[in-house]
Amino acid sequence: MKHIVLAALIVFFPIGAAMAQSCESQAISATGKPLHGAAKNSFVKKCKQDACEPKAVSQEGKPLHGAAKNSFMTKCKRDA
Repeated sequence: MKHIVLAALIVFFPIGAAMAQSCESQAISATGKPLHGAAKNSFVKKCKQDACEPKAVSQEGKPLHGAAKNSFMTKCKRDA
């Protein structure tokens, strides 16, 4: 019985929510304070770039290049 309860807690506990934070909410300095201005803009831009880069692959699993990659990255960054 304990195993079933433990399994249910693991499945329904919102671990995924902590991992799926937006780049805006991750923009925190080393001291724990929120970033502002240029530092925040730079962090968010790099965060979105890092989040979209591994997803830029074709249906065959090959990396996208040129206009296809630019188009995909623009859409991905806008949605992220």
